[in-house]
Amino acid sequence: MDAKAVSEQPPLAVVLLSGGLDSMVCAALARERGFRVLALTIDYNQRHRVEVEAARTIAAVLKVDQHVILPLDLRQFGGSALTADIPVPKGGVGDEIPVTYVPARNLVFLSLALAWAEAAGSSDLFIGVNALDYSGYPDCRPEFIGGFEALARVATKLGDQGGHVRVHAPLQHLKKSEIAQEAARLGLDPSRSWSCYDPLPDGRACGVCDSCRLRRAGFDAAGIEDGTIYGDDG
Repeated sequence: MDAKAVSEQPPLAVVLLSGGLDSMVCAALARERGFRVLALTIDYNQRHRVEVEAARTIAAVLKVDQHVILPLDLRQFGGSALTADIPVPKGGVGDEIPVTYVPARNLVFLSLALAWAEAAGSSDLFIGVNALDYSGYPDCRPEFIGGFEALARVATKLGDQGGHVRVHAPLQHLKKSEIAQEAARLGLDPSRSWSCYDPLPDGRACGVCDSCRLRRAGFDAAGIEDGTIYGDDG
């Protein structure tokens, strides 16, 4: 391949692909915006394997350029209902940061995505964080995204040479119902994604953890079929 052909290739972006609905929509939006996608899934030894398998399926469906599933055992640290033997709350979304918050997770994940992006010659990262219909995690806020971009400028060779890392958060200000609508517009099958924090032994989503509640409410408000089978569906 000659230099001209290489230069005419679409730019690369590293997309954090958890396997959830938001990350699936985010990856599809990156493709729609003209990026070739390097999908990064962090297998952080969370309490279930379903989400990682969902990420594998989504990456294949979207035909990403490369999909890396990176092991990182955050159970060694604990501190969250997703990485320790702490019950997942089922009483509804509250005003406090819930115990499903994984300490500094998005900071760690974006740092890994940045490392891959710089190695691959990319300056674009995509993350499916949302600051409206969410559980109140501090690492989903616009201030976090802006702060990470500023950090990347002083933490990388790219930044030292005058480059600028862009962290795209296209779902940042969307309601969950609007994210469901985006999934439909993009022709995505939402049933390929997984949101539940605490799946039932028979493989169904619990239907009552924060993530299930937010997802169900979003699809109900949008009037769109979810495709997820919940434990109380009968």
